[in-house]
Amino acid sequence: MREARTATLPMPHGIGQPLYAAVWMSLAILSFSAMAVGGRELIGQLDTFSIMFYRSLIGFAVVTSILVATGRFAVIRTRRPGTHLGRNLAHFSGQSLWFYAVGQTTLAQVFALEFTAPIWVALLAPVFLSERFTGWRIATTAAGFAGVLVVVRPGVLAVDTGEVAALAAAICLSANIMMTKSLSRTEPTLCIMFWMTAIQLVLGAIMVGGQPMLLDFSHLPWVLVVGVSGLLAQVGLARAFRHADASVAAPMDFLRLPLIAVVGMLAYAEPLDPYVFLGGAIVFLANYVNVWRSRQKAG
Repeated sequence: MREARTATLPMPHGIGQPLYAAVWMSLAILSFSAMAVGGRELIGQLDTFSIMFYRSLIGFAVVTSILVATGRFAVIRTRRPGTHLGRNLAHFSGQSLWFYAVGQTTLAQVFALEFTAPIWVALLAPVFLSERFTGWRIATTAAGFAGVLVVVRPGVLAVDTGEVAALAAAICLSANIMMTKSLSRTEPTLCIMFWMTAIQLVLGAIMVGGQPMLLDFSHLPWVLVVGVSGLLAQVGLARAFRHADASVAAPMDFLRLPLIAVVGMLAYAEPLDPYVFLGGAIVFLANYVNVWRSRQKAG
């Protein structure tokens, strides 16, 4: 779930760009895993839209506090409210489907299918961003879908609603990626983050009819985990991709899959399915070839 670029931080003395990126990517990986565990703990106790409401409420409070502390409220002015709205409709839908999937299928399957978002971007970008649909893009997209078939194995295993939701989430998040790419050319990061949390807070309130399920003491720690880790994951990803080329940072991101598989095994007795790893690796390689080809063309 990649939402915004951030301004480049000053480089710490003695730390190279790839290592600095690895530190931020490690934060993102741990945060995504924490958000998945938090979502799994809350599903069944809170409905998906209540989780989204509280997640956005915490995010809005954090971003607003930063704006107050830094006196930078001017950055939230935007000339592109329609793009912000469209982006957040896509992200809200994708994130809601993601949380539903977390409660319905194994965490490793959710993460493996989430990696298809860049494949959907490659497929849809020629339509929405007027990018060329090259032979390489066709080949890598086909390879990505082959990886999906390895993960899901239709006809061999029954396709469950969680897998369908995870794929639908990836499609929604691909639309989010494309609109974020457009917004990040003209909008500061705090502007994007402010409107993300504000719009999604309103969407969450609408979906729960203004009455989210009430929290009890046992819910609160996991709601905080989901809200804070969601923001930290985006910050970590943005920083990592700012301090290293995508060809360096992307392989680090793939480490989310084995990590969450181990977490699922230890915390929820989920089996380590070799087909999930194989399919996820195929999807990753298809994405990586796209990154490599883009870098070659840019060079």
